[in-house]
Amino acid sequence: MEIIKANKNNISKIITALKKGAVLVFPTDTVYGLVCDASNKKAVESIFKIKRRDKSKPLGVFVKDVKIASKVAFVNENEAELLKHNNITLILNSRLRQGFGGRGPIKTIGIRIPKYKFLSLVLDEFKKPLAQTSANISGKPATVKIKDVLRQFKNEDVLVADAGELPKNKPSAIIDLSGENIKIIRK
Repeated sequence: MEIIKANKNNISKIITALKKGAVLVFPTDTVYGLVCDASNKKAVESIFKIKRRDKSKPLGVFVKDVKIASKVAFVNENEAELLKHNNITLILNSRLRQGFGGRGPIKTIGIRIPKYKFLSLVLDEFKKPLAQTSANISGKPATVKIKDVLRQFKNEDVLVADAGELPKNKPSAIIDLSGENIKIIRK
């Protein structure tokens, strides 16, 4: 585990780590998350291993903007507005033949445009989607406290972007718009 400050001075180090397939503990607009280059199969598999997450539960992706979202999912005008202006993850019909990281065929994908400035700067620079999930062992609660994250992942090979304790927030709402009926997965 390597710990760096989550600031502009470390953006190039973060981008280099992502390009090399690293998994990062990263501050978001909701809770600390685990992120990696969504197109790197080994990095995506590492997130599942580090989090001890069942591989049948897909990871969402962070994207920079609606233009990038439209490359990985079918996004209509209303969905674009929801993505731009709300702290939500939308499950949309996928444009991809296979899942991020080379996983098998997928029909849907969870997408979010984060509202956290530092994460937005990284996405602007990286220019690709980031696979993402909350930074906690599966079954444990998501957290805004860096000390809780460090305790859970102390023996893992991750790069930690430390922003201190984040403002108390809840994880994003998840709304499935991929079918004929709207399904609220998480409020």
